[in-house]
Amino acid sequence: MGTTVATNALLERNGTRCALLVTKGFKDILHIGNQSRPNIFDLKIKIGQNLYENVIEIDERVLLRNTEKGDISAIETRKAKRQKTNSTLNNNYNDNDNEENQVVKGTTGQELVIVKPLDEEEVRQKLQSLLNNGITSIAIAFMHSYTFEEHEKKVGEIAVKMGFKQISLSCETTKMQRIVPRGSTTVADAYLTPCIQIYLENFVSGFDDKFNERVELLFMQSDGGLTSIKTFTGSKAILSGPAGGVVGCSRTSYDNNPHNKEKRPIIGFDMGGTSTDVSRYGGSLEHVFETRTAGIFIQAPQLDINTVAAGGGSRLFYRSGMFVVGPESVGAHPGPVCYRKEGGINLAITDANLQLGRLLPEYFPKIFGPTENLPLDAERTNLHFQKLAKEINEFQKKRAEERGEKIPLELSVDEIAYGFITIANEAMCRPIRSLTQMKGYDSTTHILGCFGGAGAQHACAIAYSLGIKEIYIHKFSGILSAYGLALANVVQEEREPAAAGLDNVDQMKDIYERLERLSQTAIDKLKQQKFSKNSIKIQYFMNLRYEGTDKGIFVACPPEFEDKKNFDFGKVFIETHFREFGFSLKRRILVDDIRVRAVGLTNISESQKLKQSNSTPIPLQITSTYFKGGRFQTPVYNLENLLGGDKINGPSIIIDKNCTIVIEPNWIAHITEEGDVRIVYDKEKEDIEMNNNNNN
Repeated sequence: MGTTVATNALLERNGTRCALLVTKGFKDILHIGNQSRPNIFDLKIKIGQNLYENVIEIDERVLLRNTEKGDISAIETRKAKRQKTNSTLNNNYNDNDNEENQVVKGTTGQELVIVKPLDEEEVRQKLQSLLNNGITSIAIAFMHSYTFEEHEKKVGEIAVKMGFKQISLSCETTKMQRIVPRGSTTVADAYLTPCIQIYLENFVSGFDDKFNERVELLFMQSDGGLTSIKTFTGSKAILSGPAGGVVGCSRTSYDNNPHNKEKRPIIGFDMGGTSTDVSRYGGSLEHVFETRTAGIFIQAPQLDINTVAAGGGSRLFYRSGMFVVGPESVGAHPGPVCYRKEGGINLAITDANLQLGRLLPEYFPKIFGPTENLPLDAERTNLHFQKLAKEINEFQKKRAEERGEKIPLELSVDEIAYGFITIANEAMCRPIRSLTQMKGYDSTTHILGCFGGAGAQHACAIAYSLGIKEIYIHKFSGILSAYGLALANVVQEEREPAAAGLDNVDQMKDIYERLERLSQTAIDKLKQQKFSKNSIKIQYFMNLRYEGTDKGIFVACPPEFEDKKNFDFGKVFIETHFREFGFSLKRRILVDDIRVRAVGLTNISESQKLKQSNSTPIPLQITSTYFKGGRFQTPVYNLENLLGGDKINGPSIIIDKNCTIVIEPNWIAHITEEGDVRIVYDKEKEDIEMNNNNNN
């Protein structure tokens, strides 16, 4: 299953009341954040609303020991400062900064000094104040807890005994350096997990008591892997909804696509009602590990999905002589003008496609109007476009007169609707360029894997703008996000922080031993879910960065690589860094984190084949459809009636139960033996048309 419960709770800020427990002196650390400027020229910068309601400072402190110099430089610096000033901050430690401080070794191998031990009685008193205020969900994020976990775990044990319902520890939620993203993710986990738990309890309560025994209930995580109901938490659920579509597209358009023998990478194009999600797949799911969602930093593996506010419900505006699409949406209620609902007076992309003849009301479900039994209202949409056309033409005429320019020809209703479609298509191309060209990939070498209810209406235009010559539309493209859940694999990830250099033999020996231990832990957990060792695939990752820089890149060792010790992580890092940023540095390469991703293969195959065609398909009807240059007589086909090997020349329209596929001029659709639609660009036909136009 997939769910948008966590996403909606984060967007609408209706999660669970929670509090943050943080090291004393760092009360405002998450409020200050990392000082990033999403809109660099914005003169009115608004600080986002915090998810936590209260902040409790716990008087504990550990410091990293400078082992290279052989002293405790951080503590000595504090001593020097205290001799000059009697500040409150330094006095918090009194005389604990001495040689008797306990020195411990963290999970990364780094030595730490316990400057201020945990006062358990103080913790109990402060936790009780939260309970008295009705807060039962807490996030705990202490300094350096990524490598020293004891203080956080002890506070967690105390909170359990006191009756807190949700306790999120940063050392368990995300074992990574940097307290701001680690603490922010932990707060999000405490804020969202209770919402997930309520949702799961309500879902399971609809079945009998033995439901969990008979049925294995798995949920889609943000990283594209399934997990059991017991380990599904808020910080892992933010992209649970769209993740299924990415998995479905990768499995159908790449892994199980017999027509992609050369294994060209896939661009996933998922166009829905309010937004469009795009992704890239080149043999493995691409992840990001630090994202900003609804103003909150999340440090957890998530699929690299770019979203733009352009969908079938995006509103159409004409502002100051410009065509504008979105980001506002007409929503499901009242929806586009053609939905016949009361208050539905705002044109949307769906109306534009209907006006151009790319949507056919007779093949749509009759679920519209007050009684929800009427078809789409093409006449009403046309009247609203006529009204808009009058407004646009009058504006252009008036502006030309004011400037003393020649009055332009009036735009037709079709030209205006097509103009809005062109604007929307360009908006949807931008995130695709961000995933390809901005990361050093050539978009023209990709296949466009199209899905979503509205995607197939725009696929040809999107592909042409990006220079893509092939489109792949699965037979279940309209419901591919749901279908992808059935194709997804079960994933178990294990992750630990590190502090090593690639050039340090002893440190790297320890890193490889830890990777082996993490992989065994992940394998054991998958075996508990009844996966055999032969059905488990292991992938190793190292988070690498140049010494003195802040940006890390996760480098993966391919699963087919037999010995990870012989894999050149450094070489791949240098190449990846150069491709993404355009330069490389002659510096040491450091390992910040290690990660193991164990995948339990479900091996669900698609074996159903269509009968092969031995004749030319007959269209259901001929309709008038507007494309660039004017209206074309366009044949309409039903996908259910087409057979393997059928070839459909554009312009044409293919009707499916869950979507409408528009084949534009100069494109040819091939029906595969699996029942999918493979659309390729006909360059020869375009050249012939260009020559004819030049001759005329």
